[in-house]
Amino acid sequence: MLGAMTTSTAAGDAAGAVRPMRADARRNYERLLAEARRAFAEHGTDASLEDVARRAGVGIGTLYRHFPNRHALMNAVFQDALASLLTRSAELASADRPCGALVEWLRALITHAGEYRGVARALMSASHDSGSALSQCSVPLREAGSRLLSRAQAAGAVREDVSITDLLQLTNAIALAAEQAPADPELADRLLTLTLRGLKARAA
Repeated sequence: MLGAMTTSTAAGDAAGAVRPMRADARRNYERLLAEARRAFAEHGTDASLEDVARRAGVGIGTLYRHFPNRHALMNAVFQDALASLLTRSAELASADRPCGALVEWLRALITHAGEYRGVARALMSASHDSGSALSQCSVPLREAGSRLLSRAQAAGAVREDVSITDLLQLTNAIALAAEQAPADPELADRLLTLTLRGLKARAA
């Protein structure tokens, strides 16, 4: 997991090294993470943190020692999805069709953003807040997407005035719209298709 275990860093570590967790602290951490995933899947990312702690068999104080706020817990939960998206972007970075690679990655991003209710809204909010723990997700995603977008633009397939920041906001907005319409499973793909039509570079 990318950086998720840094939550128990000792404050006095002047060199910035991460102190390994004690065995009991690690067990608590893993139980909290597992219960958070279940709670987010059942109730969305607004799920009660007190309930997460109770189901993990610890007090709310223990939860906050590991995860200072909701966004910190969400960041830890999302690390597996983040790793998957970053791996996929690296695989697509040398694809023969740069525009197709970008589209495939955006679809994967929307799929992951739709895994838990509230994710898309939280990521949209975190994109404007560099102090949010969720920026640990949004920053590497922006960097990965920028590389794919630049290749598509260099190939003349995407307009030069398109930015990765706008694209990520659009994909989160699409995921949020789809979240509000669970009876229409094709909505996200239709909205992405409409968006992509506006990205194409015009013929000279």
